Amino acid sequence: MRGFALVGALVAGAALTGASGTAVAAQEAGPPAAQVGATAPVNWGACTADQLRGVPADQVKFYSCARYRVPVDHDNAALGTIDIAMLKRAAKTPDKKVGSLFLNPGGPGGSGFRMPIGAANYFQPQVLDRFDLIGFDPRGVGASNPLKCFTTQEDADDVFAAQIPVPLSRQEISGTLASYRDYGQFCKNNAGVLLNHMSTKDVVRDLDKMRAAVGDQKLTFVGFSYGTLIGSTYTSMFPKQSRAIVIDGNVDPALRTSDGVQYDRERARGFEIALDAFLRKCAQVGPKCSFSAGTPRDKFDEIRDHLRQQPIKLPDGSSYDINAFTSTVAGVLYSPTSFPPLADDLQALYNVVHPPAAQTQAAQAVELKVLRSGANGRADANPDSPYTGDDSYFAVNCSDKKITIKQEKVPEIAAKWEKESPTFGRYQAFSDVAGCPVWPVKKPDVYRGPWQAKTDTPVLVIGNYYDPATQYLFSKRMADQLGNARLLSVDAFGHCILGDSLGVDKVTADYLIDLKVPSNGQVFQPNVQPFETA
Repeated sequence: MRGFALVGALVAGAALTGASGTAVAAQEAGPPAAQVGATAPVNWGACTADQLRGVPADQVKFYSCARYRVPVDHDNAALGTIDIAMLKRAAKTPDKKVGSLFLNPGGPGGSGFRMPIGAANYFQPQVLDRFDLIGFDPRGVGASNPLKCFTTQEDADDVFAAQIPVPLSRQEISGTLASYRDYGQFCKNNAGVLLNHMSTKDVVRDLDKMRAAVGDQKLTFVGFSYGTLIGSTYTSMFPKQSRAIVIDGNVDPALRTSDGVQYDRERARGFEIALDAFLRKCAQVGPKCSFSAGTPRDKFDEIRDHLRQQPIKLPDGSSYDINAFTSTVAGVLYSPTSFPPLADDLQALYNVVHPPAAQTQAAQAVELKVLRSGANGRADANPDSPYTGDDSYFAVNCSDKKITIKQEKVPEIAAKWEKESPTFGRYQAFSDVAGCPVWPVKKPDVYRGPWQAKTDTPVLVIGNYYDPATQYLFSKRMADQLGNARLLSVDAFGHCILGDSLGVDKVTADYLIDLKVPSNGQVFQPNVQPFETA
């Protein structure tokens, strides 16, 4: 499974009485939808070799690329324009084409430009036959006028190196909080006017223009993870322009945009739920999981608690700390295919911390397979080299999430969360909750609801039971909050599921192509459970 490791002024007005006698909220008119014919069309052209890297020569003919111009501020043309990078994979049976299918991988900050190239990994063949698949980098991301807070990689590395994922000492805590203040100042100095226009509302208005620009009267869209906020915001702002919307690995849109602190607290709980399920699965499958001997839960906690006190000295002379451990375990929970090597690594660490005599030599022979991958999250660079990243993640999240606390409250919050989410509570607190209070944008233009607009066709909401990043409860809430939705549940681990559950994939294909709406409340299985082979 992939870990995708993301509006106008519709406001609640006076209560009205609907036909059923229930109270419904009156809504002011939002921004007008873009109109086909009145919107400048996309000018498709050839893609570069780099844009199509990995595409077989006989498939290149299906692809084209474009840059589509949108306003920085849809309500103020004087602020200028930016260009959105787009890639299209043409329908294989154009005479039977339904329309265009827009894709977003999440993030926020995930590049969706090349998603059509790998679309066979998560869609049935008939979807590729019947739709032009369109990937794009949202504003400020990748090739779409990347929002940059730094002019050199050296400056970026200095700031990011001071951001400790799980700060424990007073020095680590104060240094991490200071680094977020530095980050905000760099963004204020260097990011330009786009910094104030990075909310999901802005992305959705771009998407609506692109929909009309490719000639579609209504939007067909699949969004993963943060992309579910794009999809749900679109259906709330433009319900009459929503044809078929699939959202996989869902956020809780109301909570995320109204109380970002509580939202991140519940995200930490989601990672804990997924971790506990992994450890229970390990115990259940026995020898198939190399960490299953004894009690996996107790063994994991012993490793974590040891790392909170001091790094683990490995037999090769290197050491392993709580920061690498926490961030990498969080990442591995996105992908169940990595569960077996994670189990191997956990057992190796346990043998070092708590060595049974008969296993000491075996432990020395084990090399960490996945837990090393999170030890250094950013590549080193030469001093004064150009900054090649973008800073869209915080630009979007600190716009969308309503975080009103003062930064000095974060240590207290982290300590509280750590008691209820012992592995991931502190880790989650020292991310957005620590960074957004000192973000330089104070009054972003954000869509915060209402969410109950009724689309003609129900939105397809898909949630895994043990999704770490967007816990299953969020998908249930998403389905409840939207005015017309169907919830499909999957008894699966990992973040997002399309492409990894044949039952879900078939239902999704029928929905996208024929608008065949599945019955509500179905529970599906993944193609492969952890510690099994395909």
